[in-house]
Amino acid sequence: MPFGILQMFSGKLSGLMLYYKMQNTMTYQRRVIKSIVRGASAPGRLDEYLATRFNYRDLAGWQERIAAGEILVNGGTALPSTLLNQNDEIEYRPSDIPEPAADCNYTVAYEDDWLLIVNKPGNLAVHPAGPFFKHTLWYLLTQKYGAIHLVNRLDRETSGLLLTAKDAVTAGKLAKTEIYKEYLVLVHGDFKEPVDAKGFLVKDQESVVRKKRKFVYDPGDVDKESACTRIFAVKSDGELSLVRAVAVTGRLHQIRATMHSLGFPVAGDKLYGLDDTMYLKIKDEHLTTEDHAKLMLPHQALHAAKLMFPHPATGECLEVIAPPPGNWRLQP
Repeated sequence: MPFGILQMFSGKLSGLMLYYKMQNTMTYQRRVIKSIVRGASAPGRLDEYLATRFNYRDLAGWQERIAAGEILVNGGTALPSTLLNQNDEIEYRPSDIPEPAADCNYTVAYEDDWLLIVNKPGNLAVHPAGPFFKHTLWYLLTQKYGAIHLVNRLDRETSGLLLTAKDAVTAGKLAKTEIYKEYLVLVHGDFKEPVDAKGFLVKDQESVVRKKRKFVYDPGDVDKESACTRIFAVKSDGELSLVRAVAVTGRLHQIRATMHSLGFPVAGDKLYGLDDTMYLKIKDEHLTTEDHAKLMLPHQALHAAKLMFPHPATGECLEVIAPPPGNWRLQP
């Protein structure tokens, strides 16, 4: 039976390349993690190498995995004392990586013979990565629909509409189609005037979080990425504002970074909210009761509210809308 391979990178597992293999019948799916031995010095024993390189397990933990037959070296079984060489391939077939809790209750916003558009909750990863495999939208959809082609992507905490195709031909057509994407964002502050935020995204040098970005109109002589978001006021109660954001470009963290840089931090956002040190706290599970109260919401208040595009089979204009989560204080 032929296999398809979905290839992802995982920061959680220190840059290991993850291969997700599945039979066309979708009756069998498992995680296979591969790593190539590289480094200036001799790698030494297999168990010591794994414990040093991938220290989310200790030496005894890796010895148990090896004894259980979950670790292969160059395709063959191995012992804890197996000596490694440069460019050896280590294959790990885990049976017990615990997955964090997730909200797997997606809903179908639109479906026909070619397309499936789902409304994703705000605590569900789209693709397998790190500790997430079965607790992903990709896995849930493949269990019900078989092979599915994800056309756009959303951050794990971003809720809303995600477009998928039921066959490769349709996916190919959608990849060449201009898709209108509109988001709703709940932000701190009294947002009143529309903003055409056409500028650049750069690294936020003032943040304690290395991955954080900021939006600027004049980037200066630094590494930069062009970004354009059109932002409109929907309503405000003086403390919070509901805004509509149209993503002209599709950059990493574009809307969240832009709103924060304009002085309107995103409610519930640990990175682009009122205090970016919460991002470090959430990784270590150190958020306090006061932190949760300050966040106001369990997940970042960014919602993919509307998709509009010509149907790849009929050519008709298709518009799909999904309301934001009910726990937002302001609603459209």
